[in-house]
Amino acid sequence: MQWTNKGGVLLLAGALLALSGPLAATTASGAPGGPGANAFPRTAATQADPPEGPDPIDFAVVVDQSASLADKDLARETEAAALLVQGEISERSRAAVIGFGSSEKRGQSPVREVCPLTVADAAGRERLSDCVQELGRRDEARMGPGTDFPAAVRQAVTRLTGAGPGPGKGTGTGGTKEPAAPKVVFLLTDGKLDVADSPEYGTDRESRQSNGALRLTEELARARAAGVQIWPLGFGSEIDRAALTAMAQGGYRGACSEIPGSDPRMRVVDTSAEIDKALQETFAAARCARIAHGTVGKPPADLTVTIPPIATDGSLTVAKHDPKVQVTYFDPAGRKVPLRGEFDGSTFEVSGQNGPVEALRVKNPLPGAWRVHIEAPEGHRDREVAVRAIWQGRLQSAVVLDPASPRAGEQVKVEVQMQTRRGVVITDPRQLAGLSVAADLSGDGFRPVSFKLTDDGKAPDAKAGDVRFTGTLTIPASATGYLEIVTRMEAPGITSDRRPLRTRLAENAPLVTAAVTVDGATVHPGATVRGTLDVTNNDSAPRTLRLALANQTPGAELAVSPATVTAPPNSSTRIPFTVTLGKDTPFGALAGQVTVVDTADSDRPLRGAFLNVQVVEPPTWWERWWKAVAGGAALALVIGIFVVIWFMARRRSRDLTGFTLELRQGERSLDSLTVRRGQSPGGVFAFAVDEPYGTPPTLRRMPGGGSSAAHVLRRNGNGEMQLRSRGAGQVPVRTGEPVGLGDHELVVRGGRPTPTRGRGTPWLRRPRRTGPRPGPGGGGTGDTGSASGSFSGAGTEGSSGDASQYDGNF
Repeated sequence: MQWTNKGGVLLLAGALLALSGPLAATTASGAPGGPGANAFPRTAATQADPPEGPDPIDFAVVVDQSASLADKDLARETEAAALLVQGEISERSRAAVIGFGSSEKRGQSPVREVCPLTVADAAGRERLSDCVQELGRRDEARMGPGTDFPAAVRQAVTRLTGAGPGPGKGTGTGGTKEPAAPKVVFLLTDGKLDVADSPEYGTDRESRQSNGALRLTEELARARAAGVQIWPLGFGSEIDRAALTAMAQGGYRGACSEIPGSDPRMRVVDTSAEIDKALQETFAAARCARIAHGTVGKPPADLTVTIPPIATDGSLTVAKHDPKVQVTYFDPAGRKVPLRGEFDGSTFEVSGQNGPVEALRVKNPLPGAWRVHIEAPEGHRDREVAVRAIWQGRLQSAVVLDPASPRAGEQVKVEVQMQTRRGVVITDPRQLAGLSVAADLSGDGFRPVSFKLTDDGKAPDAKAGDVRFTGTLTIPASATGYLEIVTRMEAPGITSDRRPLRTRLAENAPLVTAAVTVDGATVHPGATVRGTLDVTNNDSAPRTLRLALANQTPGAELAVSPATVTAPPNSSTRIPFTVTLGKDTPFGALAGQVTVVDTADSDRPLRGAFLNVQVVEPPTWWERWWKAVAGGAALALVIGIFVVIWFMARRRSRDLTGFTLELRQGERSLDSLTVRRGQSPGGVFAFAVDEPYGTPPTLRRMPGGGSSAAHVLRRNGNGEMQLRSRGAGQVPVRTGEPVGLGDHELVVRGGRPTPTRGRGTPWLRRPRRTGPRPGPGGGGTGDTGSASGSFSGAGTEGSSGDASQYDGNF
């Protein structure tokens, strides 16, 4: 389908109305009263218990219906009507839809208010769905083909600022006035003014155009004075960008926050494929909401989009184009969620199932990646389906004032902790990137005071990035009576609940002062956390203090013990206390603070402290069993390693490798034999003394400790050596000391072998002979019999005659 310059505006009209629902609007800067109004009210005059849901917004969708809109584009009326069914998530919001062209002859009007300003509750959304159908009926008898911007802007501003109570204009509890709702005009056009044929602007074409431009400037100034923003969206190939920019800048320039990008600006949509994306981004910017773009695919498919933990209100919008596409929603835990009603702490409401765009609005959504499954019958699978999430986080601010009851002229520290509507404490600073936090102090006897709070680690802030914003201010010296502090948060997609912290001034130096500390801990549900209360009582009588819990996580069922304590007179006391968690306490950072009040002084607050507790899931039986098994395995491994080391040490201590046996006769060395690796298994080395006739005696290893073995050298696990020879008992052997061996002596020397040189030849220094080398027939007769008493475990070797000759002394 081809889109004309005005094409697609019908879809945007309905879509903008629909998208107002998913967004939780922040407090508007545009309360009537002039352009000097700020984005947030600068006083703490707020209701004690503000509504829990999203803030309302008053907006008008103004659609160009001039002659350049082709008849085929009017067919998109059905889609626009279907989008209207999506509704507004805040039932206090109001919406209007206005079509415009020109007035060129009698009976014509430049504007058609097809939907008057309507409260977008359940019944109101139905009325909006019906009346938007009028956008598809062009009545040339009632509207001319031109483009009368001044009339369109005037009609929208009048409706948004007209009389009537409306939301945000009544009083809250305690008689305080609720801040006015934002007022926004979304203008869908190509930006080309055309009043050349409208008689009310002059007598000729040239003067009419110039007068029309002048009149538009005046109407924009009126919008600016009334606090009405103008957000133009341009379409077509011949867009007047300068005109659109001038209209955005001509209206009210205040924004929903002081964050750059939230002030009105024009947006150009180049193709029809970008329509839904562009309008959602524009609406999100105007409402200080955030948008998460998901995946795209043709049915059947699974699409995904991610909702962050900070989101408290959101909508998953599925641009399916074809009503035959069926959608199923799954939360990040993989569970199919209901289309209406409550489930696991969230509230769901689907709309648009029978239209081209479907939306699932979620209150308190589960954070993470949501899966959207799409199906369609044959013949309805050619269009791509896109999913997006528009969300806003409405944060509660838990405030600790130190001292809790200050005196006039005294400096106080204000510490703020952020938590969601469900009491989930925000601990990840990345979720609050770009957040600006301030507070307003109001009370009797002084003008309201504003001050900043930071999380930068610079005094008085204790630690950067712990998501506890801190600031200081001095109570005005003229202050009397009660004080009220309201925190303000400014960031796209984040709004404050504006709950006040109320206290009263201490008239004189307090007789009782206190300090509260709570131990940081990671615990399971049902556990106990320890804390300490330090009290100084300068009164002559004992004082009863009460410990209490505030701003705690819903469902935690916390209990503090003892609930009351007694501070002895004229003394300082340290009192331990405990905070016990309920068995159903939700996992995550635990919200809440411990406060102490003086019951003898009208429950005057003395001090408070945030809980610093992380609640984690208890281990399952499988995890406990596995840990026990793993612990046992680790212990067995340690024991095994110890046994192996012990065994190797024992084996090493028994090993005779490297020891050299020297056969001596007096001072004369006859022969020597070195024990090689593997020749003394079990610490046993068997050898014999060969005395062939006419040659000197030699030492020979006896493999296997056979029956012919005459002698055995043995080493035990303590490293001690013993020699056992045939016909003699077992005698101890010490390194370097001779022992008797028949007609000769044996000396055991050395230890582990030195590196070898050559092929299999030990590189050992031969001992120098101190006497003449025996000639033939020299040497005495040795014992060549078998060794008496055999030792098991002797090794085997195929060769005999393992003696080595040495040419030097050891």
